[in-house]
Amino acid sequence: MEPAQGFTRLGGGFGASYRRTRKAHPVSPLASYRRLFELAGTPYVVVAFVARLPLAMSQLGTLLLVAGATGSYGLGGLSAGALAVANAVGAPFAGSLADRLGQRHVVLVQSLAGAASLTLLVGLVHTGAPDAAVVGVAALAGLTMPQVGPLARVRWRPITARTGSQQRRLVDVAFSYEGAADEASFAVGPALVGVGVVAISPGGALLLAAGMLAVFGTAFALHRTAATGHGDGIALPTGRLLTPVLLVLVAAQLLIGTLFGATQTGTTVLATEAGQPGVAGLVHATLGLGSAVAGIATAFIPDRFGPERRILVAAGALLVLSLPLLLVDGLPALVAVVAVLGCAVAPFMIGVFTLAERVVSPARVATAMTVLASATGLGYAVGSTIAGRLADHHGYTAAFAVTVSAMALALTLVAAAQRMLRAALAPSASAPDLVAA
Repeated sequence: MEPAQGFTRLGGGFGASYRRTRKAHPVSPLASYRRLFELAGTPYVVVAFVARLPLAMSQLGTLLLVAGATGSYGLGGLSAGALAVANAVGAPFAGSLADRLGQRHVVLVQSLAGAASLTLLVGLVHTGAPDAAVVGVAALAGLTMPQVGPLARVRWRPITARTGSQQRRLVDVAFSYEGAADEASFAVGPALVGVGVVAISPGGALLLAAGMLAVFGTAFALHRTAATGHGDGIALPTGRLLTPVLLVLVAAQLLIGTLFGATQTGTTVLATEAGQPGVAGLVHATLGLGSAVAGIATAFIPDRFGPERRILVAAGALLVLSLPLLLVDGLPALVAVVAVLGCAVAPFMIGVFTLAERVVSPARVATAMTVLASATGLGYAVGSTIAGRLADHHGYTAAFAVTVSAMALALTLVAAAQRMLRAALAPSASAPDLVAA
């Protein structure tokens, strides 16, 4: 005889007795955020956020530095795109190494090498080096810079390992926070570039990024949480990583990266035509600001509204909210449109990363997170390169048309994949607890 719902059977046979099962009380999102920060410590939260700013600064900083020195948005976009593509190519390998060896040594080497490469890039541009050398060193900088956001996501599962039945909820809230932190970094990063350009120069802004990477990247690498991942040097499981579901998520991130690259390029062109090129970073920062606020609020969405449905709704909102970009004719209108558009970005990205965390083997999470982040960087490269070429001949509206086209493709992709995503989530929904990564 099975016990009634809400009761647990004690003993067996005809003399069995029953007691009421104690159900875990739901934890509010605000309490979950407080609990996460208590577990990790405030210094870690600060370090992990600041350490991701240099990557957000480097792409716009490279675009402004090269375009300002050469007068070509095409070359500027190519250099920024080379940095993003190289980062996209190198990050999965770094993530795989982190899965095998732990994050400490991997991130430490990346932080120091990335800082040195950014410094070299500034030196080459100021000495009038050939275009090929500039693009090559920009690619070197991208190859060596760490993707702190994805690696920070990996640390939350072991950080919350001893929270019992609350772990699933805490990890979901942690992913909402990380999505907001990523978006905030892409607001603060370009803003710091804008301040650096106005106060010093584009080269000064990139040198600031290099210094921050050397200091805070090293601190992130050496923090105690870096030891919570795989650090025993064992071989990874042989199961497939790039499943059809993950490929859909990679394509979704590629398209959201295209939005970043094309929108940033269009913003730069419009701001330059308005005689205020240094304002481009501040304008683009409003995209990340709106996204960061929406990312924090994502934790308040009921669990029954699954991540596959969230990304579908967010994709539709991104398409609708990007259309006004085709009508803007000045900076004030652009600020308003970009700020509202940003409110749909973080919910989309958080849904994508949450889906990946649930369907990928725990031992492959770092690799999967960096693959998704790499797709974002690759999309940025595609968006900035295509938008830069179009802007050279047709102006900023053509660059913004790339944004709209990418969001139309994203909505089509996510709508077509709904059944596949729901089927992939079914096994994880039946697993009550997580295990330490």
